[in-house]
Amino acid sequence: GSTTAYEAATAFLGEWGPFQRRVFFLLSLSVVPIGLTAFSIVFLADTPDHRCAYKVENLLNYSERGCLDGWEFDHSVYTSTIVSEWNLVCDESWKRPLTSSIFFGGVFTGSLISGQLSDRWFGRKIVMFATIALQAVSKFIQVFSPSWIVFCALYFIVGMGQVSNYIVAFVLGMEVLGPRTRTLFSTAAVSLFFGVGYMLLPLIAFFITDWRMLLLALMLPSCLCMPLWWFIPESPRWLLSQGRTEEAEAILRNAAEMNNIEPPTVIFSSLQVRTSFIREIKTFSFLQNTITIAYFALSLNTANLNGNPYFNCFLSALMEMPAYVLSWVMFRWCSRRLSVFSSLSSGGLFLLIIHLVPAPALSITFEMLGKFAVSTAFAVAYAYTAELYPTVLRNTAIGACSTASRIGSIIAPYFIYLRTYSVSLPYILMGSLTAVAGLLSLLLPESFGMPLPDTISHMQQFPG
Repeated sequence: GSTTAYEAATAFLGEWGPFQRRVFFLLSLSVVPIGLTAFSIVFLADTPDHRCAYKVENLLNYSERGCLDGWEFDHSVYTSTIVSEWNLVCDESWKRPLTSSIFFGGVFTGSLISGQLSDRWFGRKIVMFATIALQAVSKFIQVFSPSWIVFCALYFIVGMGQVSNYIVAFVLGMEVLGPRTRTLFSTAAVSLFFGVGYMLLPLIAFFITDWRMLLLALMLPSCLCMPLWWFIPESPRWLLSQGRTEEAEAILRNAAEMNNIEPPTVIFSSLQVRTSFIREIKTFSFLQNTITIAYFALSLNTANLNGNPYFNCFLSALMEMPAYVLSWVMFRWCSRRLSVFSSLSSGGLFLLIIHLVPAPALSITFEMLGKFAVSTAFAVAYAYTAELYPTVLRNTAIGACSTASRIGSIIAPYFIYLRTYSVSLPYILMGSLTAVAGLLSLLLPESFGMPLPDTISHMQQFPG
């Protein structure tokens, strides 16, 4: 087979020994807290029923004076949210989608920086744990936010830490694991553990109805991930690309010992590592962008659907589970282009059908089917990007595509805001964009069955 020198040199380790299992599960586990907080804004910033509180003597000239004595919020569902605490209603309601967008602005910045930091400077492991610590600290301080502005500033940092943590854990797993396990890790495992966190969110939010306490509860899992530092290794591929051969060999000898395998006396004879520049891929960015708009808009929209907000959020999270399993099946046995094309175009179709359906129950069904298709595309696209790019640039590349897609997530809250003008408008827009992206995906190169490239010269050629 056309394996890269690295894969040939490390083949002695096998695919699924105790070492690989440990890396596989611990990295997947570190993604649970991310799933837990990614959509917490759905509950932190939900708008309870409210009415104007006014004194009788103000009633006569009420019409000119607006709502003077503040608002009275219904506390039957939430003890408090940032909306009831800082009155983000009526004239101030624009602050709600902005809160989400600021968070995704942080995600955008994180995508931009973390790739550079982990490819060029510090490696995968340091960046991963630094960003886990960053999330824990900033969430903790956020609990004590005195004002909406402070809350948003910290939320920006949480977003920054979160995406960096996700991308780096993802890349680390891709690089440490062998070809078959890598496929399972990058599509199903990371996504399913993210989904578990996301499914836990409505359950925790159901019991903790005060936003500050909720944030505190969401912070704890990040703290629990810190001790994993002693069990997760640095990526030997990355160490090699930096010329740090001895450290890379030490990790692999350690792994061999865990797997009860006798390592060869010399693991890497002389692997050449070449780098040069890669042209940016516009198609990929547009694709990631569209998938992200649809994915986040559908996830943030759960509070607007008919029925119970907790149940809808749980259902939305639950829809992702079979989607991630499907993404792995597609990734294991199908062409990449076909996988992206079929999941995106069917997603677009479901979203376009929604506004034609009169019954609320049916429209929720199509919304969930759309979420299912888009989640599948999301998982496949991430793993696909990682396959196309070489080790020397993998993190930067996923970061760059992720950065492009963050523009999508910053816009997403406003897509939902369009509901105020017409309920079907967000669906028509998302549906058409998603369908177009599906067609464009047919222009991408195929990487099915190819080894993971280590240098630029190993990269798959783009058609045209």
